[in-house]
Amino acid sequence: MRRPLVALVLLANALWSVPCSAQSRSQLGPLCTTETTPADQMVDACSKIIALKVFKGEQLATVYFWRAVGWNKKGDYAKVIADTTEAIRLQPGQAVYNLRGSAYYDKGDYDIAIADFDDALKIGPPNGTLFHNRGNAWRGKGDYARAIADYDMSIKADPKSAFSFQNRGIAKEALGDLDGALTDINQAIRLDPTLPQPLINRTAIWRARGDLDRAIADGSEAIRLAKDKPPVNVMTPPNSVMISAYTHRALAYEAKGDYLHAADDYKATLAIVASDAGSKANQATAKVRLSLVSDAAAPAPREAPSPTTQPAAAPAPQQTGASPAPSPAPALRVNRMALVIGNGAYAHVKALPNPPNDARAVAKSLRDIGFTVSEGVDLDRTAMQTMTREFLRDAARAQVALVYYAGHGVQVDGRNYLIPVDVELKPGANMTEAMIDMDTIMAGLDDQVRTNILIFDACRNNPMAQHVAAAGTNRGIEGASGLAAPTSLASGATLGAGTLIAFATAPGQVALDGEGANSPFSAALSRHLGTPGLEVQQMLTRVRAEVVSATRNKQVPWSNSSLLGEVYLAEK
Repeated sequence: MRRPLVALVLLANALWSVPCSAQSRSQLGPLCTTETTPADQMVDACSKIIALKVFKGEQLATVYFWRAVGWNKKGDYAKVIADTTEAIRLQPGQAVYNLRGSAYYDKGDYDIAIADFDDALKIGPPNGTLFHNRGNAWRGKGDYARAIADYDMSIKADPKSAFSFQNRGIAKEALGDLDGALTDINQAIRLDPTLPQPLINRTAIWRARGDLDRAIADGSEAIRLAKDKPPVNVMTPPNSVMISAYTHRALAYEAKGDYLHAADDYKATLAIVASDAGSKANQATAKVRLSLVSDAAAPAPREAPSPTTQPAAAPAPQQTGASPAPSPAPALRVNRMALVIGNGAYAHVKALPNPPNDARAVAKSLRDIGFTVSEGVDLDRTAMQTMTREFLRDAARAQVALVYYAGHGVQVDGRNYLIPVDVELKPGANMTEAMIDMDTIMAGLDDQVRTNILIFDACRNNPMAQHVAAAGTNRGIEGASGLAAPTSLASGATLGAGTLIAFATAPGQVALDGEGANSPFSAALSRHLGTPGLEVQQMLTRVRAEVVSATRNKQVPWSNSSLLGEVYLAEK
């Protein structure tokens, strides 16, 4: 979250100091330069003023600046950057650098954003808003120490900055300092109890600590405040706060096992984002989770008793916070869950001997370090879909969720799919419906409170080719088009925070099945998973080095991380 832009009104003061048409003076000017003007009207008014070709220099820069503000309200960051760049060319200033830097931040271009905030600070004087926004960019890069240092400067400049306390708390949470995070976010709430954003972030902290009743209470208050007080910050899309509030409360309801209320919140989220082109990640996640909780809330079919039916097992202990009573403090041991699938006995494409062995080896390594593992071998579509959905639903109560898949995988139109053993790969519009969409798994796990690790030892080839590979030991079906690098949950969305994705080889390349009982990647992975005190990205570096050596540079494993801190799968 960012605070309102600085010096907007001061920039606009010189705009109407030269003659202009009566319409522009009486109508276009106020519409263009009033912060509360609706985005479309603001953009239209500023565009008409630019078309008059009356203004030059600083005055024209001011119009471009305000039109950029309008584009920012609409979430069109490319146009924000274009207009602020023109404004900077005409007349550099702190506010315009701040706005462009904020747009780059929203696009995920954190280094460029930091450079713009640096330039704004060089112009002077030092400004708490600029330190705050630069802190956000450092936090986006995962450099939480620098983020906290900038938030410190922002708070020093303005000790009543609720958002700076809030965001410093978020950075502390990413470093595992939940007590420090809670202190800062509590201070943000004290400074401005009408803001929903700090309550939303405290909802996440309560969930991380396993205190689900407090999470639900804070989420409910955040929703009430968001309805009563829509964001006035031009840097905050109007729907984002409400979407976040509903989503966090839904996840708390899910973790508690209250699927009916969770479903209601996901439906509310979808109603908000339905017409919001900038919320595709929220939409994808809400759709997946709504489907999961709807399944969980549905009454189980009754089965007739059978003489061969075994007595039902005693019910498992409820997860922390699942009872109506106040949620207890979380156990010290991290709740870690894994889904492991190995498909090799394909009916209609080249069978693979090693994926079942790979899955068993990885599952054993994970159990040895304390993971609860759902394991499946040679699954058809129905079984694979059922196991995946059950895992995604149960993962709402986990703090670490790991997915491992070995077998055939393909790219179709830029999306990646995992292939059940009964799929017959034929060209056709409905072919992908018979596969498991990797984006669905990613969307279902998108929650920064939980650490998500997805590992795929799959082929990298396109199923639409006309022939099936008949020779060699690779996991390719045909050709070498490769899997797409999964940098998004869906078109236009960034990879969810707290997630690491690893491929057995680089996008566009072929993962080898291997000559022995296991693939080179999975053999190395199962060996290094249990190394005590080895951070997960260091572990993958060791796996990569071993695979490169074993394959003589033919296969180079690839990974992409948005983890929010260091993660250790095996205890130190």
